[in-house]
Amino acid sequence: MLRATPASFDKLSGTIYDFPEQGDTLPMHTHNDADNHISIVSKGSFRAHGDGWELVLVAGNVVDWPTGQAHEFVALEANSKLVNILKGK
Repeated sequence: MLRATPASFDKLSGTIYDFPEQGDTLPMHTHNDADNHISIVSKGSFRAHGDGWELVLVAGNVVDWPTGQAHEFVALEANSKLVNILKGK
């Protein structure tokens, strides 16, 4: 089951998501200017998708999400990890 842990990195903040099982999902969601983020795959791999698009992301990939773009993450392997860092305004 997906686990979310708030994180603080000096002046930055965000969330670390642990996906212990293949198929664990961070459901489709969007962000506004106040809570938009970048996503860093720190371990494993994911299928990220939204309306009409799909990406396969692996460890080391970084995605800078535009405000309002719906996205969902599905772990393609057990023990995958995603770090989201808020951009802030």
